[in-house]
Amino acid sequence: MARIVRVDLLMVDLKPKVKRVDAIQSFVSQETPIVRITDADGVVGTGYSYTIGTGGHSVMALLQRTLAPAVIGRDAYDIEAIWRDLLFLTHATTVGAITAIAMAAIDTALWDLKCRKLGLPLHRLAGGAQKDVPLYTTEGGWLHLEQSALVEDALRAKQEGFGGCKLKVGRPIHEDVARIAAVREAVGPGFEIFTDANQAFAVDEAIRRARAYEPLDIGWLEEPLPADDISGHERLSQHTSLPIAVGESLYSVSHFREYLQRHAASVIQVDVGRIGGITPWLKVAHMAEAFNVAVCPHFLMELHVSLCAAVPNARWVEYIPQLDELTTERMRMEQGRARPSDAPGLGIEWDFAAIDRLAVEGSRSTIQ
Repeated sequence: MARIVRVDLLMVDLKPKVKRVDAIQSFVSQETPIVRITDADGVVGTGYSYTIGTGGHSVMALLQRTLAPAVIGRDAYDIEAIWRDLLFLTHATTVGAITAIAMAAIDTALWDLKCRKLGLPLHRLAGGAQKDVPLYTTEGGWLHLEQSALVEDALRAKQEGFGGCKLKVGRPIHEDVARIAAVREAVGPGFEIFTDANQAFAVDEAIRRARAYEPLDIGWLEEPLPADDISGHERLSQHTSLPIAVGESLYSVSHFREYLQRHAASVIQVDVGRIGGITPWLKVAHMAEAFNVAVCPHFLMELHVSLCAAVPNARWVEYIPQLDELTTERMRMEQGRARPSDAPGLGIEWDFAAIDRLAVEGSRSTIQ
């Protein structure tokens, strides 16, 4: 038995490495709740999740007052049972971002603890399907950047071995088309260009834009509509040859089920920090596999590299570095591919001295 005896909580607020602007918002900071769970043998598992600038203190309050006290005395190996119990404990606030983000921090810590006790890396304990996964970069494709900067970054990414890049869309349609076309002309065929609208369009506008983007050979159109408009995504999918990607703004396994059943998406971008942890992430990934649909998760590359390597239908890892200030080692990249760590745990080497130094004032607490 791995009885949980202590939970330590704090939050770090990380600034983005580059200015990040899309069609509806700016990514101004990464509030990063960090959970450390200790069992009776003294083994510690570390988990985390994130916001893009708001809600972090609400997440911490839910962890401190409700979720962390509920896991004290539980067997840390009972990850599925704990996740279900926490879900029903917070039933009045689910499905929702605050609850899912808080649960993700607990759940990832439990998986880290289990991996460490068993001496296995996450990618093997969770499945061991792939040795590495291709990378594409988003860091040079933000909406505020000028066309020349997009081209320059795409060429640099191709030279560095990346298999593709992502461009934000949402400018006037002629500008979007010109920007995508310029990048395609520069990089040539065989280099993927993905596009991301960040839920900016109504369905008729999305159909119009998809038709304009189709001749430019793009890999997918991401979040073209509000995430809760499943019927709109279904209609759009019927009117375009472009793969439609969704997932970063979905917080429930059942939401992914509806998208898959209705053939409203052909790329699943499930985000471990927003779905509620590794436990539901794996459910979504395997469900997508049953529909012969690829998983290409959003953000959190340092954690998603291990999860993508765990399942057979993961196609891409998104390169957006964000944890460098909090880790002692970087994600391993070889010839444009992400390779998971073989060390026991999540595969993240935390710099706890840096975490303690950067902790948001008043965010620390210990539950025993």
